[in-house]
Order: sequence, then structure tokens, then C-alpha cells
Amino acid sequence: MGNSRSGALSKDILEELQLNTKFTEEELCAWYQSFLKECPSGRITRQQFQSIYAKFFPDADPKAYAEHVFRSFDANNDGTLDFKEYVIALHMTTAGKPSQKLEWAFSLYDVDGNGAISKNEVLEIVMAIFKMISPEDVKHLPDDENTPEKRAEKVWGFFGKKDDDKLTEEEFINGTLANKEILRLIQFEPQKVKDRLKEKEKNP
Repeated sequence: MGNSRSGALSKDILEELQLNTKFTEEELCAWYQSFLKECPSGRITRQQFQSIYAKFFPDADPKAYAEHVFRSFDANNDGTLDFKEYVIALHMTTAGKPSQKLEWAFSLYDVDGNGAISKNEVLEIVMAIFKMISPEDVKHLPDDENTPEKRAEKVWGFFGKKDDDKLTEEEFINGTLANKEILRLIQFEPQKVKDRLKEKEKNP
């Protein structure tokens, strides 16, 4: 609590975040100040996370996707994220290494947390992603992936799984690293998130 009262980020957390993310000390300190303004308790709730996420996507409905992102980073399932978890969430969804991003993507798609992904879980996340895509952009998607159901079918087909099969983390990561098409289909263009973050830094 001392950190949140003093408004300064502890040296240990700062060093750890610099080591594990690509963010600079200046960026981290500035984000910490704005984090404390939004969340004076030093912890962010699911609702607050959703509203912050919504600011990045004013033209879309990111609520369902933000909820899944929040779940995947709430390591201890206490319904809140601290600043460290929050920054790692931002880093992993925008700037992490491919293997790190895929470890995160696996936990995002593993909705029930049982260590394997089902076709229904793929569909659930893809449906959340579709709510983030503008109707105009959906019109330009290929015919075999212009609905959540078609896209989930296509992803599952790439892995060569039957409808009731499950996908392990290793299969998910190796399959996605070996096939850029899968990567394109399972993610919501993180570049857009990065661009919004940069815009927000310039015009807070």
C-alpha cells in the first residue's frame, strides 16, 4: 500500500517490468500515475478494465473480449489486477515475443482453465473478436471466415481435429507457429491496439 500512497512505483517492480516488457522507465512511471488516477486502490476491477479497454475501441463492442483478456491475466482469480498484472497484460497483447503471445493466447482460449482447448471455446473467443471488428471490415473478409462459426471451423480444420477433440497447449503453440494463417485467424490485430496506445500517449 505504501507505493500507492506515495504515488511512486517501487524500484523492484519497475526493474522487473523493464526486464519483462519493452516499455521504458518513463512510460511505466507515466502509466502508473494514470493507473492510480483511475484506480486509487492500486487494483483494477473487471469493470474498470472493460471501460479502459473500451476507450481503445470506441467504434466497437470490446466488452466480451476484454472480459476474456482480464480472466487470462487474473492469475489468482481474485477479480482484480494489480499494476504489474495490468502492464504485463498490455505488453503480452501488443508487444510480446511470438511464443509468449501464444502462451497467453492459449490461456485466453482455454475459457474453463482445464489445460486444453475445445472447438466451442475457440468459437466463444472468435465471437468476442467479431464484436471488435467493424461491420465495414467484416464485409471485406473472405467468404470462408466472415462469420464467427466459419472462422472457428477454419481454425479447427487447420489443427486437423475432430469436433469433439481437444487441443493441448503444445499442439496449439506448435501448430500456430508453423502456420501463419492460424495466427491471423485467432488474434484480433494487436497492431490496432498498439496504434491506439501510441495515440493515447500523445493525446492523454
